[in-house]
Amino acid sequence: MEKKVRDKEKKIPDSCPHCGHKLSPWQQVLLSVDRVLTCKNCWYRIILSVPPTEDQTEIDSEPSGKE
Repeated sequence: MEKKVRDKEKKIPDSCPHCGHKLSPWQQVLLSVDRVLTCKNCWYRIILSVPPTEDQTEIDSEPSGKE
């Protein structure tokens, strides 16, 4: 379980990818939870992509019944 926490932490940037302004620890927590954050320095919207979970993959692969 400790490895999963480390993998999640690695995906969260510690600075804005647009201007390089360092994100506060609180901003990093918000980004890890909400997956979206606006940089206070340059107003760039940081959006993290979310990989599909197993449940979402199963739902997407089911036929919708509309043919």
